[in-house]
Amino acid sequence: MEWGIKELVIICPLVFLAGFVDAIAGGGGLISLPAHLIAGLPVHFAIGTNKMSAVMGTTLATARYALKGYIPWKLSAFCVVSALVGSALGAEAALMLSDYIFKIVMLVILPLTAVYVLRGNGLSEEKEPYGTLRTTAISMGIAFVIGAYDGFYGPGTGTFLILLLMGCAHLTLQKANGTSKAINLTTNISAMTVFLLNDKVIVPLALIAGLFNLAGSYFGSRSFEIGGAKVVRPIMCVVLAIFFVRVISDLLF
Repeated sequence: MEWGIKELVIICPLVFLAGFVDAIAGGGGLISLPAHLIAGLPVHFAIGTNKMSAVMGTTLATARYALKGYIPWKLSAFCVVSALVGSALGAEAALMLSDYIFKIVMLVILPLTAVYVLRGNGLSEEKEPYGTLRTTAISMGIAFVIGAYDGFYGPGTGTFLILLLMGCAHLTLQKANGTSKAINLTTNISAMTVFLLNDKVIVPLALIAGLFNLAGSYFGSRSFEIGGAKVVRPIMCVVLAIFFVRVISDLLF
């Protein structure tokens, strides 16, 4: 399909912002996908093109976190497999069920999640770590559930992963963020491949937007390394607020 300067002017700045946000707290897709839709791309092309640019940014963030030692590789490998299985089942469920009830549930979950994030120690306090087997089992369960959510609905996947891996599996903020990046990168590559095989990606546009996503991801991961929880908390709240408004909008219009 045709595209030009207008699409680039709309998409590129927002994709930069999405990469910045996603590298710190997840949820960049809440910004980047609407950017492609606002630019006038048909839905499937918007999703496919967005996936390719997102993969570029997530690859950089994952690599930086790996170099910093934030990714527990054995744990992440188990979580990736579990998330892929959950994602496939979630996609199957999406074909059979209406997402209306699911969105109603989100209206309850999102404010509660925001309250947890705003707690003084919600993200900065490190909990007593579990043993390896317990940590792996809980993390795989979380990856499966959020993977199913990603396949069924999707927005805010990275944010929910970070919060649950910290709150339930007792990972540190750094390891939770690193693990979520490894999971997101794998599921994004899987989804991108499907769209590429079905010719639903505007590759030149995706590559240009991807450069902006890379830049945003670089500065976002740098901010996370410097600021930690102080940077994550306000950005995560913004992501949750955007998600909440989107759910209400979907229900009303």
